[in-house]
Formats: sequence, C-alpha cells, structure tokens
Amino acid sequence: MLENQNNLKILLNKVPQVTIFFWIIKILCTTVGETFADFINFNLGVGLTITTIIMGIAFFISLFLQFRTTKYVPGIYWLTVVLISVFGTLVTDNLTDSMGVPLEVSTIVFSVLLGLTFLFWYLSEKTLSIHSIFTRKREVFYWLTILFTFALGTAVGDLYSEQLGFGYLNTGINVIVIIACVFLAWKFLKLDGILAFWIAYILTRPLGASLGDYLSQQKNNGGLGLGTTVTSVIFLIAILAIIIFLAVTKIDTNAKNETAETNETNGSKKNVLTQTIAVLCIFLVVGIGGYVWRSNNIASQSSSAQTTLSGQLNDFVKIESDMLNKVNSKDFTSAKKGADNLEHQWDTSEPKLRKIDGTTWTKIDGTIDVVLASVRSSNPDVNKSKSAINASLGVINGANK
Repeated sequence: MLENQNNLKILLNKVPQVTIFFWIIKILCTTVGETFADFINFNLGVGLTITTIIMGIAFFISLFLQFRTTKYVPGIYWLTVVLISVFGTLVTDNLTDSMGVPLEVSTIVFSVLLGLTFLFWYLSEKTLSIHSIFTRKREVFYWLTILFTFALGTAVGDLYSEQLGFGYLNTGINVIVIIACVFLAWKFLKLDGILAFWIAYILTRPLGASLGDYLSQQKNNGGLGLGTTVTSVIFLIAILAIIIFLAVTKIDTNAKNETAETNETNGSKKNVLTQTIAVLCIFLVVGIGGYVWRSNNIASQSSSAQTTLSGQLNDFVKIESDMLNKVNSKDFTSAKKGADNLEHQWDTSEPKLRKIDGTTWTKIDGTIDVVLASVRSSNPDVNKSKSAINASLGVINGANK
C-alpha cells in the first residue's frame, strides 16, 4: 500500500527532475528574463510600469494553468518559469528605478522573505525537496520560493555588477566559480543535495543576466552586439526546442523515489543544519566583506570633498545633446546608437556617481530610463523623444552646475 502511495506521489510530481537539461533551460529562462523585459520596456517603448503589468498578468495566467494540471507538463511548467523570471526581475527593477529603493535594501528584504519561505515550507512539510511537489501547499511554497529567488538574484546581481562596478562579465565569471565550488562540495564533501540545489538555483539568476547583457550589449561596450531582440528570439527558440525534446523523450519525468532521500535527511538533520549555517556564514562573510571592500575602494577613488555631481556629468550632457540633434533630424538609427552609449556610460559611472550623491543619481537615472525607452521604441515619436531628452538634459544640467 505504501509503495503504491509513493508511486502515486511520483506520478503526480509537478516539477521536472534535475538533469543537465534542467540547468540549461533554467539559465536560458533567466537570460530571457533579462533581455525580454528590456525588449518590451525599451524597444516597444511601453515603459517599466506597463511592462510589469503585462508580464504580471501573463505570469499569473500561466501559474493558474500550472496549478490546474495534475502532473508535470513541460510546456506549461517552463512557460511559467520564463514568465516568473521576467516578472521577478521587473519587481526588483520597479523597486529600484520607480520607487528609489536601494539595492542593498532589496537584497536584505528578499533574502529575509526567501528565508522565511524556506522556514515555513520546512516546518509545514518537513522537506524542501523539489522531488516531492505533489500537494497544493507544496506547490504554493515552491513557486513563491522561485519568485523570491529571481527577485533576490536580480537585486544581488545588479548590486554587484552595476552599483559596485564589477561588470556583468566579471559577475558572471564569479558566479560560475561559486556554482562550481558548490558542485564540488556536493560531489566530494557531502554537501546536502537540497541545500546545494537551492544555492545553485539562486545563483543562476545573476549568471543568466550576465550572459544576457554580454550577448545583447554593443561591441564597443564590451558585448557581442546581438541586441535584446535577437538575443531574446535565439533563447526563446532554444527554450522551445528543449521543451519539445523533453516532452517527447520524457527524460525529466522519470522520478526517483523520495522515500530513501527523506529518510536519509531525517537521519542527518543536525548535519544538514550545520551545513546550512556554515554556508550562510560563508556567504555573509564573503558577500558583506566584498561589498564593504568595493564600497571603500569606490569611495577612495572619489574626491573626499566632492559632495555633489557638479562638473561630473559633462559627458552625459554631450551624449544627450548629440542624441537630441539626431532626433531633430529624424535619424533614429544614430539616436539609438547614442542611447546604447548613454546606457553603457551611465552604468559604468554608476558606482562613482552614486557614491557622491545617491539621491540626485536616482533622479537622473529615472530620466535616462525615459530617454532610452522613447528613443529605442519600435516606432519612435519625434516629439516624445525630444521631450524626454530635454527633460533629462534639464535635470542633468541642473545637477552639473
């Protein structure tokens, strides 16, 4: 009887098994979450708020369909992952860009929310394994966890790659190294498999974002110059191909029995708890230590007497003035190249400028986002673009005096 119940639970498990294809498609989904959100926001010119609403509606529809299924369905499951990756990214972006919430605060808040989700999940179900998502309660915990991992990964990734100036490529390389260390610890040092899984799951978010930005950024900005449209299309096609492959072969639905894994975990709870505390301490020491070191390094590069952005924004005045001239002559091809340069230079200068005057930086950042969205629109409007650039120039010139 017990064996039949276990078989039923395995049959109804609503998430895939963790294979190499799981991680490939997870990174692809994460990359799309970064580039597709930018495509809708900037290329289609709908703005961050409308983009969030659109993707939020799409995500909740997909999540509704996922809850309606009685077993793992590759198409519905991975569509939900793609949409939750976009939505989770946009949640953090809204907090940062629209509401002015510091990335440090977002990182702490989402870390706490994720930790509480794990805590309540474990207290309720006595496991955090994704091999046993066969009840509605576990499924709710699972998707809530996924949402917070994407939001947290976005906050941490942006904090280190942009605000602290490590850059997307360096951030991506560092994440790969950390994931490799986690894998080796699981393989050879008996790190708990569930703990290792969730660490890797969180870290693949900044990894995918780094990959997306590296592929989409212009070559003169250190990228491959594919753009958000091409990058999104390539990765969506790759995701679709893998989903079809998984649906046909069903290689990620051959679930292993959860009983042995659960019994082993129950027999070594203290060991798992010790590992969890040790991992948290390592990440806190390295993360906070790296943050403090980099912040002090940035502060030392800035003039101690500099308390305003006066005289620091000449390059941005020139870039936006050139863009305005291109828009006036209706040369949006050149204006869009100027937008790429503006975005790159602004992101590169963020650590230094934000350290000098974070409030003014946030205000300017908001106006630049409007400029980028208006100029990069698939059907740009001359008057809207001129208005956006003039408004941004007004703020920048005011801060630059």
